[in-house]
Amino acid sequence: MIEKILIANRGEIALRIVRACRDMGIGSVVAHSTADRNTLAVQLADEAVCIGDRPTEKSYLLSDNIIMAACLTRCDAIHPGIGFLSENAAFAQAVEEAGLVFIGPESKTIALLGNKVAARKVAIKAGLTVTPGGEEALVDLFDAKETAKRLGYPVILKASAGGGGRGMRIVTTEEAMERAYALAKKEALLFFADDRVHLERYIQNPRHVEVQLIADGQGGVVHLGERDCSVQKNHQKLFEESPSPSINDEMREAMANASVDLFKEL
Repeated sequence: MIEKILIANRGEIALRIVRACRDMGIGSVVAHSTADRNTLAVQLADEAVCIGDRPTEKSYLLSDNIIMAACLTRCDAIHPGIGFLSENAAFAQAVEEAGLVFIGPESKTIALLGNKVAARKVAIKAGLTVTPGGEEALVDLFDAKETAKRLGYPVILKASAGGGGRGMRIVTTEEAMERAYALAKKEALLFFADDRVHLERYIQNPRHVEVQLIADGQGGVVHLGERDCSVQKNHQKLFEESPSPSINDEMREAMANASVDLFKEL
């Protein structure tokens, strides 16, 4: 039974979690930086604890400080919100090892789906259709060129451990591959400490539609509908729309069912 939650986030996200805790009769502790000490979430929470200075790398990204704060305030669980450490498998594992509940996917699930190559394999095993691409991370430039020849241009290089639009390069010709490959690997190493990249066929003018899922930890999985994230800049979403105006009800149901099947495969 969870009686008190440490909220490792800020702004609107932290505020929504504080309100949810209050509605459920659960104690709330907001972990905040020195810059956020006077925010509304801090004021409305049952307790607040400072975890570091203004820069996020000195506060909201310091996993040790967050876990220590949870232990000192006798919390049972940590809610990471979104962004920051919410998709960090090492942080989720550290929370679990500290004897606390990580409100989110298990660390092994985050690690698996955080790797695009591994995630593709899980999707294929679950019977989903995936974009044509390489089965493993690229070995070298020669491998990149050969895979692109097999798939046909244009292709897209993606950081295997990436997200948020980082470590991606669209390649339209073989002559452009060398520079794109080098840049993708460099950016992947810089942002994700992992320079592995893989290659897929590039889909031009696609619709980016995501399905939201929630699981109870006991094998039960349900979907919460889809959202259209097609309006982007530099591969990063500008806004999301739900329900998606770009798919019909038949496609909507098929995508939702396929997503649930994928999650059950985990």
